[in-house]
Amino acid sequence: MPGAASSRVPTNTYRLQVRESFDLHEAARRLPYLRELGVDWVYLSPLLEAEPGSDHGYDVVRHDRIDPARGGREGLDVLVAEARRLGLGVLVDIVPNHMGIATPEVNAWWWDLLDQGRGSRYAEAFDVDWEFGEGKVRVPVVGDDDEGSIERTETGVRYHDHTFPPGDGFELVSWRAADDRLNWRRFFAVNTLAGIRVEEPWVLEESHVEIKRWFDEGLVDGLRVDHPDGLRAPEAYLSDLAEITGGAYVLVEKILEPGEDLPSSWATAGTTGYDVLGLIDRVLTDPAAEHALPGSDLDYVEMVHGTKRAVADGNLGSEVRRVVRELPPLDVPEEQLIDAVAELVACFPVYRSYVPDGLEHLDTALADARARRTDLAAAFDALAPVLADPDQPAAPRFEQTSGAVMAKGVEDCAFYRFNRLTSLNEVGGDPGHFSVEPTGFHDAMAERQSSWPHAMTTLSTHDTKRGEDVRARITVLAEVPGQWTEALARLQAAAPVASEGFASLLWQAVLGAWDGGDPDLRARLHAYAEKAMREAGDATTWTAPDERFESSVHAAVDAAFDDAAVREVLDGLLATVVGPGWSNALAAKLVALTVPGVPDVYQGSELWEQSLVDPDNRRPVDFDLRAALLADTSLDHPARAKLLLTSSALRLRRDRPELFTTYAGVEAEGDSADHVLAFDRGGAITVATRLPLGLASRGGWGDTTLRLPPGSWRDVLTDWPTDGSLASLLTTYPVALLVKED
Repeated sequence: MPGAASSRVPTNTYRLQVRESFDLHEAARRLPYLRELGVDWVYLSPLLEAEPGSDHGYDVVRHDRIDPARGGREGLDVLVAEARRLGLGVLVDIVPNHMGIATPEVNAWWWDLLDQGRGSRYAEAFDVDWEFGEGKVRVPVVGDDDEGSIERTETGVRYHDHTFPPGDGFELVSWRAADDRLNWRRFFAVNTLAGIRVEEPWVLEESHVEIKRWFDEGLVDGLRVDHPDGLRAPEAYLSDLAEITGGAYVLVEKILEPGEDLPSSWATAGTTGYDVLGLIDRVLTDPAAEHALPGSDLDYVEMVHGTKRAVADGNLGSEVRRVVRELPPLDVPEEQLIDAVAELVACFPVYRSYVPDGLEHLDTALADARARRTDLAAAFDALAPVLADPDQPAAPRFEQTSGAVMAKGVEDCAFYRFNRLTSLNEVGGDPGHFSVEPTGFHDAMAERQSSWPHAMTTLSTHDTKRGEDVRARITVLAEVPGQWTEALARLQAAAPVASEGFASLLWQAVLGAWDGGDPDLRARLHAYAEKAMREAGDATTWTAPDERFESSVHAAVDAAFDDAAVREVLDGLLATVVGPGWSNALAAKLVALTVPGVPDVYQGSELWEQSLVDPDNRRPVDFDLRAALLADTSLDHPARAKLLLTSSALRLRRDRPELFTTYAGVEAEGDSADHVLAFDRGGAITVATRLPLGLASRGGWGDTTLRLPPGSWRDVLTDWPTDGSLASLLTTYPVALLVKED
């Protein structure tokens, strides 16, 4: 078998979405291009067998083999052999928290559970409350007044296109039962993803049998762990995983709220980088517009409390009630306890705590909840010591629930309602936190270099709500709040949307994603609009669509293409924001590729990345185009500058890692000094323009100069020497990457 790559920690990674249309064999074909681009490790989406037709792979149905549709065992062998030939490491995404159950007949564990019930070998594998379900697994699939469509035979049970086993472990219930009568843990509120209990040793072993083989045979070098907050005990799981992998490089998809730290006791190199993404976006955002943009009057804190409370009372009500059922006997009525737990998760300031660690978050939630609901004082008094005790079953159950409520209430709801500047509505960020100054950014990066030097850094992922260059363009609106306010009013007059707030969010998406050469853009924007308005859930929903409201939204999307008055407004906005948006995009990309951590390039984002929310961000990537542009610099392309920047930075990090071992801000002096973000990584200096419209209004850089460390410095992007004068250094590009000449 091929040996492991020589480096145990990557200098950079490149994420590929492996699926039937781009399997492991095809991925292997693209590795020479990645190597030439400057990539150190290839980073693969989940590989284990998933639901039939799954494009993402997070709905695993078998843990003992690689998905045949993704290339199977042979495909991984081929990819690894090619990776080793090229000197590339291999990082793979894994899913320990849940399994896909949409098609029960392909998931042997779930099928056996439904057939045998509590007597199933897999009864311990899934997180089922048997007493509450009266010994059965409740599956919420039955439509209103449609029980007559259930067909039972000796060989099985059928309900429309659903097939289930004939045994007595199964109970079909109304789809509405998921909100308050479900008796098993899901991934968030997804009824087709069932949580598994890797805290049970045999479940851990059997769900990681193929993953263990990868490391035993030297096929894989590192892992990305999906959604560790769903697990009962993430720290214990990561310790177990370190045993399985021999202490390999492991990252966690952990979302940190501003000011929150990753537990240092976890066996991980760090997070997958949403925290850094948020800082990069905010250091490029003009702080002067915080109270000048439409939507600035919205109270984000109260909005989030309301959306989280609605989730706790609604589609995650079953999880809240499960917490209450696991409490010890308390002298408080059950309905008050349900109300109090729902209020606490609505007030919880982070995704979850890990008692006894993080008790300060529970204290914060209790204080907020007590202030809001004085009528529940007795319930909070009774709950406080229980939820703070790791030996109480309700404590980890509460933690798992608070994270789910945060995800559904914030990422999947409030982010679609809060419309002030939607480039800030991103996973791992707080839209209420508007900007960060360069000094604050430098402090955060110095701390990152000290504490988490091998954590991942990213700008785009399969989970981001908007691609990195969509956000970069939207960010420009903070520099022209007056023009944006006027344009939004004109758009609403020409193509009225029944909600002015949603209109703001919609038109920012149209502006950010606009590419006149994309023949699929209209369909993409319609798909985005449908998802965004239904996730927002205040005017229409997935389960109860409002035809009138949705028609107004779709009419506005069409008007962007067909209505002359709307086109005039959009063209005016585009004329203002496109150029500065590309400047922001190049600045963000260079900063992300050179700050402390391991930078990841999401597939295709070495050119302009103007995707919207999934599944739009999983569209096929034209690797032939990218390879041709990389090989032939004479070919013209509007994103050539981004490709040059990306390849230059990746190659420098891979080939000269000694230049990226420390962190210090580099100061500038002159009238435009506040328009540059610069830092020294220990021999490589990043220089990036910020607030480009404001810079232009000042007449450019003038005599503004960087205080470079002693020595002669050269920009690797232009191959020009520099004395620190920004007017000459940033003539060709709004960014530079300096290396000291020998």
